[in-house]
Amino acid sequence: MRRSERKRNEPDLGMLSGRTLFSLQKELFAALAEQGHPRLRPRHGAVLAYLDEEGSRATDLAARSGQHKQVIGTLVDELEELGYVERRPDPADRRAKLIVPTGRGLDQMARSEEILAAIEERHAEAAGAADYATFKRVFRLVAERQSGQAE
Repeated sequence: MRRSERKRNEPDLGMLSGRTLFSLQKELFAALAEQGHPRLRPRHGAVLAYLDEEGSRATDLAARSGQHKQVIGTLVDELEELGYVERRPDPADRRAKLIVPTGRGLDQMARSEEILAAIEERHAEAAGAADYATFKRVFRLVAERQSGQAE
């Protein structure tokens, strides 16, 4: 079997992960646009997907998302301009800043959770609940091992 044919018929982990991520982002951000968040882009997920409701430090967002702190800073600037987050002094360390979601940011976070839950429910129905639960467990294990987060 030729390499190109094998890649089409038996895609590797990178191809499957990429295809899944891009398709998921496309569906998520299209739904968010329909629900009042048309200016968000998939790149903003590096902040919004990892942001705690009570706020997060930029260094923590960088570590969780795998992005450089400078990239996170640029994304936070964009999201601040769009009204999704604000910077506040960290009560635990006045030298540090917390990135805190605004009301608009909290709305986006709640809507994203609902949209993603519906997507997962759709896949669980198609695969069967038990098989989907096994897939998620194994995929989490692979993701943790690949990113060096496995114990």
